[in-house]
Amino acid sequence: MQKKLINDTKEAFRTAFHAEPEHIFLSPGRINIIGEHVDYSDGFVLPAAIDKYICFAVKKIDNSDTCTFFAKDFNDRFSFNINEKQTPVPQTWVNYLLGVFNAVQEEGKTIGGLEIAFSSTIPMGSGLSSSAALECGFAYILNQLFSLGFSKKELAVIGQKSEHTFVGVKCGIMDQFASVFGKDGKVMMLDCHSLDHQYFNADLKGFELVLFDSCVKHTHLTSGYNDRRKDVDHGKKRLWEKFPEITKFRDFSVEMLDEVREEIGEISYKRCLYLLKEIKRVEQAATALSENNAERLGKLLNETHSGLSKEFEVSCDELDFLVEQTLLEKGVLGARMMGGGFGGCTINLIKEDRVEEVIQTIREKYEAEFNIQMKVYKVKISEGTKEYISNEFSI
Repeated sequence: MQKKLINDTKEAFRTAFHAEPEHIFLSPGRINIIGEHVDYSDGFVLPAAIDKYICFAVKKIDNSDTCTFFAKDFNDRFSFNINEKQTPVPQTWVNYLLGVFNAVQEEGKTIGGLEIAFSSTIPMGSGLSSSAALECGFAYILNQLFSLGFSKKELAVIGQKSEHTFVGVKCGIMDQFASVFGKDGKVMMLDCHSLDHQYFNADLKGFELVLFDSCVKHTHLTSGYNDRRKDVDHGKKRLWEKFPEITKFRDFSVEMLDEVREEIGEISYKRCLYLLKEIKRVEQAATALSENNAERLGKLLNETHSGLSKEFEVSCDELDFLVEQTLLEKGVLGARMMGGGFGGCTINLIKEDRVEEVIQTIREKYEAEFNIQMKVYKVKISEGTKEYISNEFSI
């Protein structure tokens, strides 16, 4: 599939620009094994880059002040003057790229003319971070071709800044970090407070990670997200009033939370309880992966879904159905909703020899229950954003 994506993107470049590309870059999507909604609460997350990519075919144009994009999947193109200050435009896909250029420009860096065609195998709107792949891929290209001198961490921050300023989404930095820092066969435990990170082996011998896309996205995702943040902030405020010596939210204990339970109310209590337990689960999951303990990892996934559904209350009927029915199947070790909630994908840990049977059964049950055809994505943990050279990632 990767080879086909590269060939298709090269062909799109030839058609759009009547020339051969000089460089090929691949920027991956990501999964988050565990650690939902903790990125804004000083917690840990456990993301990994996956083998679904945006492919960029690129050519530098000397003595040009124009950068031109051709988005193959939208059959759309856009050009801008690299010497001018950019502002958001009606095409959403363009804003992810203009935001990156704007962030680079604000750092006092200059770039030259470019022609870029790109295409993707990352399903849009399914929670696999196609937006971060687009941002970080373009930032990486500019950094490489024009020797801008940004570190990987700075590239991730540029991607996040693009989303904040030009797209209007106040995202955390997990998605961009995973896209830039991903390593083949490794998951990353990222400290969302300090941005320190470490890698753990993700050698799930005999098991596969499979995503079931519910193909629904309920409209209260944004309002629900904002409400959860308010609930959590209400609990945090009282916790810090009572225990001012604690510096990070993750260092509060459940016993401390119990002491303020009546004051903050049951809703804030449940939200904070979920987060404190989830932060601990991330650390336990990293250990389980490093010890190749798939059974332990599966149990942690199940606990996370229960917490997201009952304590944080960001699941929905479709996601709960997928998880409950999947866990009834032989060979399934764990299942949970993945992402912000109210729709999107479930992530499932399944024995290799049972994968096809589980997919078929759940697909039929889900369509019978909701009259929706579930999509399925098998994913492997892969390398972060890189230039592609001679069928191998360059180092």
